[in-house]
Formats: sequence, structure tokens, C-alpha cells
Amino acid sequence: MRDTLFVDGPAGQLQVQLTEPGASPGALAIICHPHPLHGGTLDNKVVHQLAKSFVESGAVSVRFNFRGVGKSEGVYDDGRGEKADLLAVVAWAKARWPGLPLWLAGFSFGGFIALEAAQSLKPDWLVTVAPAVNYFPDQPVALSDINWLLIHGDADDIVPWSAVDAWLAQQALVPEIVCVEGAGHFFHGRLNDLRNIVLRAAPTT
Repeated sequence: MRDTLFVDGPAGQLQVQLTEPGASPGALAIICHPHPLHGGTLDNKVVHQLAKSFVESGAVSVRFNFRGVGKSEGVYDDGRGEKADLLAVVAWAKARWPGLPLWLAGFSFGGFIALEAAQSLKPDWLVTVAPAVNYFPDQPVALSDINWLLIHGDADDIVPWSAVDAWLAQQALVPEIVCVEGAGHFFHGRLNDLRNIVLRAAPTT
């Protein structure tokens, strides 16, 4: 079952699309889309595949448009406001489905936002796909004791694997890393590989 609705955000209403599994959900998965100024929306193919994979794993999936994207109100805020948007969606979703484990995910710019928010949200599972680590300052991200899966393509020409590898070397927390041979940034032709990786790694719900 898929529903589109609107949630109050810090800069106005946020467009949200949720998909529930056939049975009662065993987790709450919230997914962040790529850069708003470069065509990123909740309908991005990688974001959509993550949502489908989470539902297949027994979670309710929640995708949303950052401020200024689609029918979400507000304007782009260089990551700061977008993190606040995510926190608002998480608060709404946790009130709607109380007590469920929180899965937090993001692709590219959305991966950066998910990583930023994970430091305070402490999700039960964090999934970042080709996270845009170039948005981070030099200091490490303060993550600890989080189940973190990082998926990347070794042919990514937008966020090169070498940059991610160098960034990871600064981190105290080492994620489970799956580097997909031959996959580019948008995983063209490799979305089934992405699905299979998520399904294999998903916590039991």
C-alpha cells in the first residue's frame, strides 16, 4: 500500500510517500534523496529501489522531498535545513509507528544528510549509498555503535571511491562496505545488485 501525504516541516509542508509491507511492519525505514539542485527527488531510481528493498525486508518505507523539491515548501538550505527536514520526518514517522526500530538511509547528498542526522538519531541501521563525503569538513563524523552499511560503485565518477576510502580512514566507526564492481554513481543497470545487497544485510524484523 502506497500513500502520498504532507508533514509539517521547519520551512513548511514536506511531501512524503510511504509504502507499507503486507504484514505489520517490523521496522521504520526513512530514505533521503540526492541533491535538490541537481534533480534529486523522492522518485530517484536508487531511492525508489532502497524503499522497495526495505519493504521487502519487512519495513515501512518513508521517502520525502526536501524543502523546495516537488510539492515540498521552502527553499534549498545547503544541507542545514535539509537535515532539519529529515529530523521532522523522523519525529512524525516515529509518532505514527511508535516502538519500531529506525532504519535511516540516503543516496549521494542524501547519504551525507543521513550521516549527519545519524549522530543524534542513533538509528538501529544506517545505509548510505555513494554518500557525498565531499560535503563533510575534515573532522570525523561522531558515530559509534551503529550498524552501518555503505554501498558504493568502484566506477563512480561523481563521488570517486578513492575519496570515500580516504574519508573512511578518518572515521572511528568502520561500516560494512560493499563496493560494487563496475557500478557508477547512479547504479545504472545495477539496481538489482543494490536490492540484493540490502536484502542480504537487512536486520531481521
